[in-house]
Amino acid sequence: MAQPTSSVMRYEEGDAWLAESSADPKLVRLAWDDDTLAPIDSGARWLVAEARLISSMPALTRIPDGHHGPVLADTQGDRAWWLVPLDAAEELAYVRAVSVKAHGWSLDCPPSARMLFGYMWLCHPDGTGQLTDPAVLAAVLGPGGYRYHVGVPG
Repeated sequence: MAQPTSSVMRYEEGDAWLAESSADPKLVRLAWDDDTLAPIDSGARWLVAEARLISSMPALTRIPDGHHGPVLADTQGDRAWWLVPLDAAEELAYVRAVSVKAHGWSLDCPPSARMLFGYMWLCHPDGTGQLTDPAVLAAVLGPGGYRYHVGVPG
């Protein structure tokens, strides 16, 4: 029997991590099996930082690979949701381009490898639990962020 490719395994690991972030992983899997977005409440493993998609796309290109966590996009609604650590709200409180959602806020998630209803992962969950550092997110989306490159002096 053929072994799954590494990208398939990465998506499976990302899906497992996302489902386990939910209070009911079985319901998440059932939603995905029915080609439906699965609502996953923030606060167990991560918080959600919402920004405009049109701002998030160029910001994401300025963060080196390995220095950000999953980013979900609503391609029809010009929104992006960055998964950030549970203590990120204070650090992002003064970044006008970002709104940190409260614990228990529900994020409608597709599985890692598919787009559903215009929702897609710009940066897929990979199962490692890596999240976007709020200081990095503040640097690329805050005042002057359009000029800021993480790790490269301005």
